[in-house]
Amino acid sequence: MNRENVARRLFLSAAILSASVTVLILGFMVVLALPLFKQGLFFEILSQPWLPDSSIFGIFPMIVGTASIALLSLVFGFPLSLGVSALASTFAPTRIGFLLKKTVQMMTGIPTVIYGFVGVFLLVPIVREMFGGGSGMCILAASAMLSVLIAPTMILFFSESFENVPKQHIDAVDALGGTPVQKFLYVILPGSWRGILTGVVLALGRAVGDTLIALMIAGNAVALPSSVLDSVRTLTSHIALIIAADFDSLEFKTIFACGILLYLLTTISVLVIRVLSSKTRGMP
Repeated sequence: MNRENVARRLFLSAAILSASVTVLILGFMVVLALPLFKQGLFFEILSQPWLPDSSIFGIFPMIVGTASIALLSLVFGFPLSLGVSALASTFAPTRIGFLLKKTVQMMTGIPTVIYGFVGVFLLVPIVREMFGGGSGMCILAASAMLSVLIAPTMILFFSESFENVPKQHIDAVDALGGTPVQKFLYVILPGSWRGILTGVVLALGRAVGDTLIALMIAGNAVALPSSVLDSVRTLTSHIALIIAADFDSLEFKTIFACGILLYLLTTISVLVIRVLSSKTRGMP
């Protein structure tokens, strides 16, 4: 047996093991959530409020909190990421662009808890002072810090997609006397939209799945927000906070509803990325 066959079998085994573990995790959550399905409570939990005093353990406020923070962080992070990517790949001199990319790569290695500490001791007081009152731990503060956390993911994907635009297209713009801005708007952006969308989907998945930023900065209020200055609790924060509850209680079983929902959201994100990647490979 040659080395290629050995390597092929090892990689196949690793892929099968990875897929099996992923399926087993979903099966584990479904099995532990079976009492919710049998009693017809699963979909009720998804749509009800969290009122423990009335024995109502719905996670709808956490779903709204997760969506609010994740989507607002994209609103903040996307323009920043697109601008940095354009500067590093198109507008800046080669050395400056290289330095920017290395800085972004370094940011991906910073522990999430460090971003959380910066948010608590720097960003939260600023939000509290700017808007006059409250704790400052709210959707706005959590989203702003989360946008910094997910920005490197988008920047790296955007930069790679910009650099993969066919060089002959860029040379054609240069030959026609096009400016760097025209080259970016009319050639690079249209030619890299799939890579941009992939980066956005991955960043959204990371924003939805983040725990520490929301846990430390969002305020963990189990109520529907009425503005970006309200405190909220996310699905991941809810799992972290309820994990110590009584195993047999309905309160504890809600974490499996949260887990299944997060799993499905992640699966949808992966499928979208796979579809985009296959279409990109199929392009001439």
